[in-house]
Amino acid sequence: MTTHIPADRVLTLTRLFDAPPAAVFRAWTDPHLMQQWFVPKPWSIASIELDVRAGGGNLIVMRDPEGNEYPNRGVYLEVVPDRRLVFTDAYVSAWIPSEKPFMTAIVMFDPEDEGRKTRYTAQALHWSAADREAHEKMGFHEGWGQCADQLAELLRRV
Repeated sequence: MTTHIPADRVLTLTRLFDAPPAAVFRAWTDPHLMQQWFVPKPWSIASIELDVRAGGGNLIVMRDPEGNEYPNRGVYLEVVPDRRLVFTDAYVSAWIPSEKPFMTAIVMFDPEDEGRKTRYTAQALHWSAADREAHEKMGFHEGWGQCADQLAELLRRV
């Protein structure tokens, strides 16, 4: 899917989860579950609203350890149950553009081991190489990696 996107604009994280794709997809689309893993601890999710359908919006309010809140709005561009989510911050709702788009995310849930496991691939596609570099310096690999570890732990419990 992203082969036509210049490599200097893409960040990718891949993991193999010991859970079927439906369980991993549910952890991405159930607000109660997503709230448990989506930000690296000690950060937390103050609130979360998801309208998981193409054109549907999301609002995820992240909270830092000092209690400061950071709202993040976006729109789902594509939803394929148990297989793929594509969302972006380029829009704040419906098709209303955001002030400063940063990225589009593609999250894939590919079945492995006869569907008992999931090859999880999360890609962050950026509008410019500078945005990609800034995201990497912000701690993309560490932060998204920690979230993937938290997601793996959640999948063991649910």
